[in-house]
Amino acid sequence: MKHHLISLAFALLFIEGVMGQVPVVDDWRYVLAKPMDGWSSSTFDDSRWRKGQGGFGTRGTPGARVATNWSSRNIWLRKSIPLDSIPTELALYMHHDEDVDVYINGILATSQQGFSTEYKIIPLSDIAKRSIQLGNNLIAAHCRQTTGGQFIDVHLVDTDRLPQLPPVQLPTTPFESDLITDWGSRITPANAWREYPRPQLRRDGWACLNGLWDYSITSATEHAIPDRWLGKILVPFCLESKLGGVGRLLANDEALWYRRTFSRSREDRRTLLNFEAVDYSCEVFVNRQSVGQHRGGHTPFSFDISQALRDGENELIVRVEDDTVGWQLHGKQRPDPHGIWYTQVSGIWQTVWLEQVPNTAVTDLTIRTDSKTGTIRAIPELQGPTRGSTFQLIIKEGERLVSQKASTQAEIAIDIRNPKLWSPDSPHLYDLEYQVLDASGVILDSVQSYAGIRNVGKLQDRHGHLRMSLNDQEIFHWGPLDQGWWPDGLLTPPSDDAMQFEIRFLKEAGFNMIRKHIKVEPRRYYYHCDRLGMMVWQDQVSASNNPRWTRLQPNPKDAEWSDEAHRQFMIEFENMVDHLESYPCIVVWVPFNEAWGQHRTMEIGKWMVQRDPTRLVNIASGGNFWPVGDIIDEHSYPDPNFPFDDPRDDGFIKVVGEFGGHGFPVEGHLWDREANNWGYGGLPKNEEEYRQRYSRSLDRLKELKEKGIAAGVYTQTTDVEGEINGLMTYDRKVIKIPVKQLRDMHESLLR
Repeated sequence: MKHHLISLAFALLFIEGVMGQVPVVDDWRYVLAKPMDGWSSSTFDDSRWRKGQGGFGTRGTPGARVATNWSSRNIWLRKSIPLDSIPTELALYMHHDEDVDVYINGILATSQQGFSTEYKIIPLSDIAKRSIQLGNNLIAAHCRQTTGGQFIDVHLVDTDRLPQLPPVQLPTTPFESDLITDWGSRITPANAWREYPRPQLRRDGWACLNGLWDYSITSATEHAIPDRWLGKILVPFCLESKLGGVGRLLANDEALWYRRTFSRSREDRRTLLNFEAVDYSCEVFVNRQSVGQHRGGHTPFSFDISQALRDGENELIVRVEDDTVGWQLHGKQRPDPHGIWYTQVSGIWQTVWLEQVPNTAVTDLTIRTDSKTGTIRAIPELQGPTRGSTFQLIIKEGERLVSQKASTQAEIAIDIRNPKLWSPDSPHLYDLEYQVLDASGVILDSVQSYAGIRNVGKLQDRHGHLRMSLNDQEIFHWGPLDQGWWPDGLLTPPSDDAMQFEIRFLKEAGFNMIRKHIKVEPRRYYYHCDRLGMMVWQDQVSASNNPRWTRLQPNPKDAEWSDEAHRQFMIEFENMVDHLESYPCIVVWVPFNEAWGQHRTMEIGKWMVQRDPTRLVNIASGGNFWPVGDIIDEHSYPDPNFPFDDPRDDGFIKVVGEFGGHGFPVEGHLWDREANNWGYGGLPKNEEEYRQRYSRSLDRLKELKEKGIAAGVYTQTTDVEGEINGLMTYDRKVIKIPVKQLRDMHESLLR
């Protein structure tokens, strides 16, 4: 009996402790645009307000526990606190930027000016104390912000029992925008990305695996294949995208699983399973047998799955992990998108396909050309037995045979008499066929490709300024910063037609170059640039862990990277170069942007120069300048500028690698109409002022060109999420300055 009384006493004490506490509630409703009058009242209907977890703000704000990103000027918040008793020492426990008004049950409880850097206890007004009741109590807050980091979090507490605030619960769903492109609205499981994905190494005998797959999400510690699937996802669109059909954020402690079946008969030919891109690390299983692993989220890879196949139906499973930040190369992705950072992308985000190949096969084909000699050189990588084989390169223009050559050496070069050279004005491409034949002349493997004959270099103009050259002719590079993000597919364009539309628009608007910013596009993108005549500056995908950004200041410092992190960076860099090096459109490699992840700069720059001497190297666009490569690059917003007369510039081509960013909001075409939609230099009052700002920046670039600037990159092709500084809206439905007017404005730059 004594033991039962002790247990009862402990139970009563426990119940009294729990019952007497004020619960910590992080579930809020919120809006970013001013609500209707009465918004702080208990009877106000907030069912159409957004849901979010507290606190709200930007990461890095001192003392903040940010669960939901808030970067606009104002935020209005509401949440309900249930009380089963009313403590005598109630107060508010707050951390805020900059000014905040807090209401309890519609009564002003406190008004705080300025900002805090930590949580503080704030007494309640007497009238607010009297409004507190048993049951639910409404906490409402309005916070205003003007500059710098920001944060707001409010709790009702008993000061005698001050709670330990729990870790924040990060959201599991991305922001859901209404925006969708015309191409995205037409996507179905039957038509999602059906084009052959590898234009420079084409062969018959392939099958597209895009379409609806099963998916599941488990803890990252779980490696057993799930026995329960959550639903369907449309491949090749990522987990977070509208077109993928799921709309789920993958946490860094979770694993994403995919499953589908396919039918295949085992033949003498080998079967390769190809992935154009999976973000970030994955393991692949065929019929529950692991066939390979891959790490790196932005370039193609493949596995030979021949031994794992069986006749009839086969099961394919893919397991993915994605940490997004840290040492991982992630580019513009963030778990908390804001400002210049966008929604994360996890899992399969480009085409998945099967390919039948012979036992002796061409696995890669590098194309080199020389405009001085008219040479096209084919350098294959081969797998399987080749003893006694001969090799043949056939060059055509349409159906017309231009030249052909057979050799006992796998590498073949052909000089074309009076070659037609590739340039933006005349993007001529030759069709290629490369064959491997056995000793009796039977074709073992045949692949289709193409080549554009051109040379990239630099020269001095008559004023002594270094300029870029194409086919030994001076050419001013003029193009937009192009990030390749889409409101419906995120990093994945909704379709091949959508990609073509964008390149054609830029071409018609009078640009001759695109700076592909912090992203590797599907390989078909570069094919379209080749055939349409658009030069490309190709950025490497960036990571975090940055040095201090000193731009073009002397004596820069590099970030400290471990050998392991650097090794992975170089693996992914080499993979990008290896898969893109034969596209004639690519004329400049950009290893770093604005010091993002910039490390071992001289080592990486020297490697790049040696790895591909046929192109120019812009070691760090707008970043910390080190004397390696060919280009020195300044970023200047909103108008272009360049710090001339630095002797370190000697021997380097001077460019303005980013400028402009003039914003203009188009109602009905905003990613989030309530967010802090912005452009560089503030927003213009009207469309006319926007166009005047654009024209002013062009005039300034023309002046800089006369002083020796060899290229200009305007930010940017389209709006991207909260950035509204595109020449087009994010959904590609509104062109802010008509194409003909843009072309007329640009014409004098390219003379």
